Amino acid sequence: MPHSNRNRRWKHRPEGSNWGEFGEDDQIGRMHLVTAGKVLEGVRQVQAGRNFVLSLPLDIPGRSVLNPSRHPPVLRPTLRKGQVNFKCLLDPRRPDVLSDDLAVLHLQYSTQWDSLAHAGTRFDADGDGLPETRYYNGYGAEDMQGPAGVEGCGLDSGPPYAGTSRARALGIEQLARTGVQGVGVMIDLEAHFGPGRTLVGYDKLRQVLDAEAIEVGPGDLVCVHTGYAEALLGMQGNPDSAVLAETGAVLDGYDARLLRWIDESGLAAIASDNLAVEDYPSRSDDPCCSALPLHTHCLVKLGIHLGELWRLTPLAHWLRAHRRHRFLLTAPPLDLPGAVGSPVSPVATV
Repeated sequence: MPHSNRNRRWKHRPEGSNWGEFGEDDQIGRMHLVTAGKVLEGVRQVQAGRNFVLSLPLDIPGRSVLNPSRHPPVLRPTLRKGQVNFKCLLDPRRPDVLSDDLAVLHLQYSTQWDSLAHAGTRFDADGDGLPETRYYNGYGAEDMQGPAGVEGCGLDSGPPYAGTSRARALGIEQLARTGVQGVGVMIDLEAHFGPGRTLVGYDKLRQVLDAEAIEVGPGDLVCVHTGYAEALLGMQGNPDSAVLAETGAVLDGYDARLLRWIDESGLAAIASDNLAVEDYPSRSDDPCCSALPLHTHCLVKLGIHLGELWRLTPLAHWLRAHRRHRFLLTAPPLDLPGAVGSPVSPVATV
């Protein structure tokens, strides 16, 4: 049943949510469970002293096939005193040659974290019978600054160097400042279901957990390996959407038992090597249903951050060869205040 309290942002929270349980003004959700003890537990997983970088190059996937709203990065030289600041002779009297550049980044184009500001939902939060937009812990649309129209959106409108959007709450800086380091737990779906598209609900997930004797507990950072990112990397910047649509397992966000397991396990975050962690586009034609139910469950209701397009295959193969599934994971995003997502270069240490 919906929970009631006197929180200034909401009278009723969504069914199954934990709003308020980490404090009225909490903005990091389940990351509170990544305690000093969990960091020490993560350090104890380091036995071989080997690192695995879990990020794709920032220009992968390539083009805008997977998401037409997201584009590859653009690199350009900066200007130095009106001149090209690339292979630039600093002073004709001196030998120094310098280069500076700038980047235009779509922050969720490649390997990324979603912040808790990335997804919201609409429901009757204040008890007036009308739906309102709410994000994790009851933060509202008023906490998300954005332009009223297309002016100031994209790259082709609005004044240069002027930001037009900002998450005043739940921005990616909140996650960045936690450090994001603790126990990573690999769930290797590809090893059990192969490289093809498989919809994984609770029963299939339980099958994997039992077969591998994997336990997921409070504060664990779960990584879900499907092989999707490795297939994408092999396409060398020319993604084939038809092939990728049939590649890799996806979690079934409509499976209530799977969502309940996510809640009851106490896991702190989920990162996958596929496009959206869950099955997307939505299989439901019901306009009342969320198109991204796992996003709503994790980001909005429980404060569980989601990572997407992580490169997990080399790590997953190493762990399997050594009969392990736990490791030290270090994965802070960029501390970019007000952003709703960020590139990340996670490192697993085994």
